Amino acid sequence: MEKPKNKQETCAYVMVIFGATGDLALNKLIPSLFSLFNQKKLPVNFSVIGFSRREMTDSQFRNHFENLKNKKGWDKFSKILSYQKGDFQDKNAYLELIDKLELLDKKYGDCITRLFYLATPPQNYDVILDFMEDTKLSKGVGQNTYNQTKIIIEKPFGKDLDTAKALDQKLYKTFKEEQIFRVDHYLGKETIQNMLAFRFANGIFEPVWNNKFIDHVQITFAESKGIDGRGKFFDGVGILRDVAQNHLMQILAAVAMEQPISFEREAIRDARAKVIEAIRPVEPKEVGEYTVRGQYEGYTGEKDVEPDSKTGTYTAVKLFVDTERFRGIPFYLRAGKMMPKNSVYVSIVFIQTCHILFKEYGCPEIGNVLTIKIQPDEGITLRVIAKKPQEKLALDTVNMKFTYKGEFGGEIKDAYEKILLDIFEGDQMLFNRSDELQSSWKFITKILEGWEMQLKSSKWKMPKYKKGTWGPKESLDLIEKDGRKWIEV
Repeated sequence: MEKPKNKQETCAYVMVIFGATGDLALNKLIPSLFSLFNQKKLPVNFSVIGFSRREMTDSQFRNHFENLKNKKGWDKFSKILSYQKGDFQDKNAYLELIDKLELLDKKYGDCITRLFYLATPPQNYDVILDFMEDTKLSKGVGQNTYNQTKIIIEKPFGKDLDTAKALDQKLYKTFKEEQIFRVDHYLGKETIQNMLAFRFANGIFEPVWNNKFIDHVQITFAESKGIDGRGKFFDGVGILRDVAQNHLMQILAAVAMEQPISFEREAIRDARAKVIEAIRPVEPKEVGEYTVRGQYEGYTGEKDVEPDSKTGTYTAVKLFVDTERFRGIPFYLRAGKMMPKNSVYVSIVFIQTCHILFKEYGCPEIGNVLTIKIQPDEGITLRVIAKKPQEKLALDTVNMKFTYKGEFGGEIKDAYEKILLDIFEGDQMLFNRSDELQSSWKFITKILEGWEMQLKSSKWKMPKYKKGTWGPKESLDLIEKDGRKWIEV
C-alpha cells in the first residue's frame, strides 16, 4: 500500500512577510527558509511574498539579500520570492496583496495555507491586524480543513500588562488561539529543549532538583554589542522588556517547571505557564531591594536616544518561585548590553556540604554547580570537588564538561529553522501562550511601576557601568549581600 502523503507534500503554502526588507527578514527568516530549502524541508509548493514600504521589483527584492545570493542553491530558491510594495496604513496595498494571493490560489487550488509573519516593529501590529480584518485578508481560501490561516508575531508582545491584553484582544477578534504563533526564538534553542530531556530523562538529577539540595539559581544573558542603531526601538523599551520579560522568563520556566504529564504541546505549555504564574511578585515599593537597572556609559549619545534617557541597558532581578519544589530558593537573573562577551547560561548552585567532613582542610567557596550553556558553545558543565594530587589532603573544583558540537558533531540548527518547521506543522509547543505572557507581564509591570516611582525621587540616580564590564556595582551588591557571587562562564 502506498504511504499516505503528509500535509506538506500535498498542500501549498504561501508566507507573507510584513516588513520584508527589515533586519529580521534579512538576518533570520530568509536565511532560515533558504537553509530549509537546501535541506529539502520546505513544503513542495511554497511561496514567499515580501510586503514593505520600499519601491522594489521582484528581482530587486531577491538581490536585497546580499549575504545569500552567491550561495549554492540561491538561484533556484529565489524564484519562490516575490514582492508587494505597500504602506502598512494603505488599504489599497492590502487589496493588491489579496489579488496576488488569489493568483496563487488559482495555481494551487483550494489546498493552500496562508502564513502571515509580522516581522515589523511592534507599533505596526495594530494597523496591520486592523486591515487584515477589514479586507478579509485573514480569512484564507477554500473549504479544505488544511486551509487555516496562521498569524506569526515576534516579541515583545506589548509594553506592559495592559498593552499585552489589548494585543491579545486584537488578535482574538480575527484569529483563534490555535492560529496564533507568538515567537520567542529562545524556545527554539536546542539547549532550552534539551533541558527538559536532561532533567526528566536522567534519574540522577530529578531527586536533587529541589530546595533540599539547591542553594540558588543564576541566569545570565550577556551581549557584547550595544543597541546597534536601534535607538528608536530600544529607547523607552529597555532591557527588562526586550529580554527579561520573554527570554529570561522562558529559561526560568525550563529550569523550574514540573514534569509535564506528557510531551504533548499543551502539557508542556501548561507546565511552563504554572511556573511563571508562581513567581512571587516584586511590589513597586520593593524594587530597590530586589532589582537593579543600569545604563552603559555613552548610551545617551547613541543615535535616536533621548539625551536624558533613563532606559536601562542592564537589569538584574532577584525573585522567588513559590512552588513546593523551589520555595525559598532565590533566582538571580541578569541581562545586559556592552558586556565583556556574548554569553547566555544557567547555573544551578547546589548547597555546599563539603565543610561538614572536610572543614579542617578547607573547602572551595562554591562547590557543586551545574551550568547549562545556551550560547555560544552550547553544552553542559558539572563542577565537582576533587582531591588535589599531593601528599596532604587538599580540595579543589574540577569541571566535567560536554559540548553539543563535540559530542554530536556539526553545527546546532538555528532556532528559526525549528520554529518555521513547527509553524508549517501547526505545532505550538515552542510558542508562547496567552496565559504565559500575561503572567510574565504581571510580574514585569510591577517592576516597571516601581522604577517609575524611583524616577520621581530626587535621591535616585541611574547606575552607570563601563562598556565591557559586567554591569554596575549595584548588581554585585544585589547578590553579594546574600553571601553569594555572580558566576562568570
